[in-house]
Amino acid sequence: MNAFSLRPRLLLSRSLTSALLKLYDYPQPGNPQRIIKGYDKAHALRTAKMCVAVALSLGHDRDRVRQYQIACVLHDLGRAGLDQRLFGKIWSWAKLHGIPTRPAEWRARHPSTPYGKETEAFIRAYRIQLEEEGIIMDRWAREQIEMRLGYARRMKRMLRSVRPQLKKLDVSWHRWMEKVVLYYYYPEVVAEEPQWVREFGEILVACEQLEAYSNRQRGKDYYSRSHESFEEGFRYLNALQRKKQLRAKVVMAVRSLTAAGRFDSILAAAKGSALTPKEIRYLRSLQP
Repeated sequence: MNAFSLRPRLLLSRSLTSALLKLYDYPQPGNPQRIIKGYDKAHALRTAKMCVAVALSLGHDRDRVRQYQIACVLHDLGRAGLDQRLFGKIWSWAKLHGIPTRPAEWRARHPSTPYGKETEAFIRAYRIQLEEEGIIMDRWAREQIEMRLGYARRMKRMLRSVRPQLKKLDVSWHRWMEKVVLYYYYPEVVAEEPQWVREFGEILVACEQLEAYSNRQRGKDYYSRSHESFEEGFRYLNALQRKKQLRAKVVMAVRSLTAAGRFDSILAAAKGSALTPKEIRYLRSLQP
């Protein structure tokens, strides 16, 4: 496979990509004439481009990868309507207090929580503390919590709401695409799926997390993070590999493409500035 075929790029038309990204726009509660512009659009687009390069490098069929890229573009649709201030305040507070922010982590600490009811359990446990922080636990705050702890439920709801638009765009949304999108928070959903579905899920997790750890604006708004670190990003991928959520072949493919410079422009765009010589040396050192 030549170098061009392994660069991060779109297999979708620009018009289709723009239409899919527009689905992230969300009417503001109480004022539906005002639209909350999709916060995750740039992140989703960069992630989708990276996923194509990794999937093709691992030998997946190009037509299937094109369909996969639609899922990658929409992988954060469950966070449409994200309120940067409120979302960031809730989850920065949770991180500061060592509170689980993902469904599987919540259930591991609170095994009595019914599956799919993590949002409700979080609110019951921390409503008083959050309101002492000035966060009124109304419907809008609950949605911000559901965007993480109840992601599957909110993603399904968003997919139902955009189904007419997808039909107009002649986009087929298959059951496997939803499972790929949910794999990060719910790895159990691919247990009975073909191996290629799991691998697509792994690729999406690896690329999405690498972009997120490089993303200056996202880190600042979500977690009050003051700097980006490619080293931290790859340490996290290694941690996911130790947990067996990522396999070695996927992590190695991401490392190899990164070391070859395929993701330089993507990572610089996520960071919001040019890569420094020190960062470039680190990225080139990642060759497996």
